[in-house]
Amino acid sequence: MNVLVIAIDTLRADHLGCYGYSRNTSPNIDALARQSVLFEQHVSPAIPTHPAFTTINTGQFSITHGIVAHGGRNDIPRSAPWLPLLLHQHGYTTCAVDNLSQWRLDFHRGYEFYIDPTQRRALSLNADNREINRRVLPWLEQHCKEQFFLFVHYWDPHTPYMPPRAYRSLFYQGDPNDPSKRGLEGMEKHRLGKIWRETWFNQLGPDIRDAEYIVSLYDAEIRFCDEGVAQLLKKIDELDLAEDTLVLLLADHGELMYRHGIFFDHHGLYDGNVCVPLIVRHPGLPARRVNALSAHVDIAPTILDLCGIEIPATMEGRSLVPWLRGEATGPVRGAVVCEECTWQMKWALRTTTHKFILAREPDAYGTPMRELYDLRSDPEELSNLAEAQPALARELEEQLETWIADQMARNGLSEDPLVAHGITLGKDQDESPA
Repeated sequence: MNVLVIAIDTLRADHLGCYGYSRNTSPNIDALARQSVLFEQHVSPAIPTHPAFTTINTGQFSITHGIVAHGGRNDIPRSAPWLPLLLHQHGYTTCAVDNLSQWRLDFHRGYEFYIDPTQRRALSLNADNREINRRVLPWLEQHCKEQFFLFVHYWDPHTPYMPPRAYRSLFYQGDPNDPSKRGLEGMEKHRLGKIWRETWFNQLGPDIRDAEYIVSLYDAEIRFCDEGVAQLLKKIDELDLAEDTLVLLLADHGELMYRHGIFFDHHGLYDGNVCVPLIVRHPGLPARRVNALSAHVDIAPTILDLCGIEIPATMEGRSLVPWLRGEATGPVRGAVVCEECTWQMKWALRTTTHKFILAREPDAYGTPMRELYDLRSDPEELSNLAEAQPALARELEEQLETWIADQMARNGLSEDPLVAHGITLGKDQDESPA
């Protein structure tokens, strides 16, 4: 069986039609979802990019593998299980079309072929799905007779949201300069707000006022990327690979639009950042939707299990195969612990109904140190119930702290790893010249 992992950077689940979004952002991904098992509550337990992809590849929580921040100082332990390497050792031809190895971390490990089209770009994030596919599709044609593991990393929905001009009016009909629109007020206080104004906002036009215009561009980037995904899946069909290829579509993390003082970036542990798609297709798996709470730590064990490869004991996730096959209907787990240590230093406990967020130090947005949200009645997490429901807040906080303490003891840590490491990008900005 071949394995194709399609990662769409910065893609929040609830902006896809198959996850209930009202805009037609994802017709091709929606078609894939109708043929697939879709996990409705899939969580990234460590954000943003570096911690998330390390978790995906190791099947370990960040408190174990040590990559707690993007651009941090820790190295991925050579002793950690590593999905591409394990597959390569079991006879797979491994290929990544990706740029993660531009950073210091060893994301290229285990790949026989590592192709980085973004080297042609001054800003690697500007390499769109067309450039990625210009490398992916010929590689598939050349290696379609081999058993392969192919990792394809698209970046289109990541800032700056600059889709081709033909896409920019797909989801917006108003006047982005309308002075009555006030959604962008306060953006200059956001960690990157001034930079956004001075760079890509200026390319869109003078004096952008309507925040929903920027949201529409994010959605347009998803639609643009959706067409790249369609081209890739079409090539799988043309090469007669679909019957023997496992396809997983996922994201490392999501994006916040203009809530909680966070404008068009992935800071904090709100659901817009941590709830991402997981869509899994194989002819042997009946199409269905799974409402159980799953997490990135489950990805590597699941792939290995489906490939008939023994799951290393050091992986901490669970194989989702029983849920994929419809053999299990109960919960995968009762809660997922999440962390961020890039722009904010926070832990969170997410259940199917509630979210408790605990800060280890104050953040630049002035948000409370303890936050509690009822996700059923308040999915945008706008009403903090920590003071109104102190017993529930205390119960979830104790559950969170117990998990952290147990994991620290298991890994021989004497200090909370977020506190020991410190934030990265936020700290760099604090210390940069005004």
